[in-house]
Amino acid sequence: MLKIRNLHASYGNVHVLKGISLHIAQGEIVTIIGANGAGKSTLLKAISGLVGAGKGEISFEETSIAGLSADKIVRLGISHVPEGRRIFAKLSVGDNLTLGSFSREDREVVGEDLKRVLSLFPVLGNKYHQKGGTLSGGEQQMLAIGRALMSRPKLVMMDEPSMGLAPKMVHQVFRIIRSLKETGTTILLIEQNARAALSIADRGYVMEMGNFTIEGQRDSLFNNNEVKRAYLGKGYREIAE
Repeated sequence: MLKIRNLHASYGNVHVLKGISLHIAQGEIVTIIGANGAGKSTLLKAISGLVGAGKGEISFEETSIAGLSADKIVRLGISHVPEGRRIFAKLSVGDNLTLGSFSREDREVVGEDLKRVLSLFPVLGNKYHQKGGTLSGGEQQMLAIGRALMSRPKLVMMDEPSMGLAPKMVHQVFRIIRSLKETGTTILLIEQNARAALSIADRGYVMEMGNFTIEGQRDSLFNNNEVKRAYLGKGYREIAE
């Protein structure tokens, strides 16, 4: 579904992505783990058209998307749930969700997708007319995911969905991510909570300083001594339990 080859990207004179290559098959959950500053968020921004690719190839369903504007990439079927949620705090929950469907031409079925999103996140239905900024952190994360789903994406990219959330809410967010896969949605997940991310992923990549240093199936990464040492830590209860 998504193929990236030898991708480079920079912020001014700072060379962030240094020849990234990646592939995602339809229906997979693929996670990217790594320390702050490794380039993970920049990669998602490059895919979604928010950061220009200096060199390299990005293709989505055999269509080159490098250089396309962000709105055109959304129309092709890629949604981005950004780090920090970035909801519209002064708009209602309903208006935030409606804005997620701005790119769609099939307006007659947008209402069906709204019902689906509200069934996934009942709390959003209960607070439909509240301003987004009045929601808790976990509720705002649900709103950000729901807004992304309103474009009816084929690929959802999520950047640190568990950041700042209580453990109980983290468990709920990851349960929702698993349920999205069950409906056929493909997911590219960036997550500092490496053990939680690998618990639900099919495959993963480890990013360091703008490059992938390790990649493999979930079990191989769980058993990799370097991954264990740097990212998995001790005393963590599995999200998948």
